[in-house]
Amino acid sequence: MDTGDTGFIMMCTALVFIMTPGLAFFYGGMVRKKNVLSTLMHSWVVIGIMSLQWILVGYTLAFGPDYHGLIGGLNWLGLNGVGMDPNPDYAATLPAIVFMGFQMMFAVITPALISGSIAERMKFPAFILFMVLWATFVYDPLAHWVWGVGGFLRTLGALDFAGGNVVHISSGYAALIAAILLGKRKGLGKDSMAPHHVPMTVLGAGLLWFGWFGFNAGSALGANGLAGMAFVNTNTAAAAAALAWAVVERIHRGKSTMLGTASGAVAGLVAITPGAGFVTPMSALFIGIVGGLVCYLAIGVIKAKLGYDDALDAFGCHGIGGTWGALATGIFATKSINPAGNDGLFYGNASLLGIQAISVAVTIAFTVTMTFIILKLISVVMKLRVTEEEESNGLDLSLHGERAYSEFM
Repeated sequence: MDTGDTGFIMMCTALVFIMTPGLAFFYGGMVRKKNVLSTLMHSWVVIGIMSLQWILVGYTLAFGPDYHGLIGGLNWLGLNGVGMDPNPDYAATLPAIVFMGFQMMFAVITPALISGSIAERMKFPAFILFMVLWATFVYDPLAHWVWGVGGFLRTLGALDFAGGNVVHISSGYAALIAAILLGKRKGLGKDSMAPHHVPMTVLGAGLLWFGWFGFNAGSALGANGLAGMAFVNTNTAAAAAALAWAVVERIHRGKSTMLGTASGAVAGLVAITPGAGFVTPMSALFIGIVGGLVCYLAIGVIKAKLGYDDALDAFGCHGIGGTWGALATGIFATKSINPAGNDGLFYGNASLLGIQAISVAVTIAFTVTMTFIILKLISVVMKLRVTEEEESNGLDLSLHGERAYSEFM
């Protein structure tokens, strides 16, 4: 056990934690003022739900002893046997409890990301049940497939340094299915749906960028050179994507907006996540530029043409950005950065791109199928969507009995 590594990962765990309150601000500023508290509540209640779900059953399903490459066993149920000694299968220099806590923060933010697609129209009890079931039957198995020792995608050779498949593709495509099943917000296309507080969203984006250093650098699981490389790649991709978004938005719409530039930074952070510890900084720059462009296209052009109401663009940012990042890892990964990884297409190994494509397809198919089933099952026992009156009055008052602002504001 190494005290330096342990201290570093505990700090990174705190950084990843702050991302979920940051996400609450990021999403909260983009809704109408009558729904801001309900939107903040989505992220905050998920912190509570997932912190408990993870220690009770989630961690053992994701990282417990392998069962046929599909799921972890129940050996560590309720953190039984997860203590202060290291688990050499995952992090030989860290106490097992610290590795568990670091992974818990990934499990917290992933389902919270989905909430952006169903903002302003989902019933709160249905949302809570959806979060519990989705985390247990989608996130935990995926985490085992990609990161768990014996997981079949890991065994196949798929690379996902910090959560391209596990976090972003899964949450992004789940968000798309949820948005389609819930239907469009009342008045969409007729009433103004403009963000009520862009500075709040920018603050949230800043907290996400800040916390993402722990997200990606911490995934090196030690205070070492690989963590430093992931740190620099994270910032490089975010910066490149923010500028790319601002430029393409000016070309397309005539103006570069603050909301767009902040969204571009998040798109770049998403895109670099799977390859942060496998690619060079110049590759990260390219991944960020393309990430900003493809996410802008998905949000600014394709969404309007297809007509689905992904309220806060969870799919456009995380689903599309995560898909690009996973495939880009298959192109730009190099053993010169991480000998434990592999060389990609750019370094003479086309097979890695094929493996990455398989892992993306499997993740999408599994996520879409399970999300659809879970939401349909929930709809049998309770309504998914608020009534028209509740939606018109705003979810803050209708569901939570409080206002974010004075009625005179």
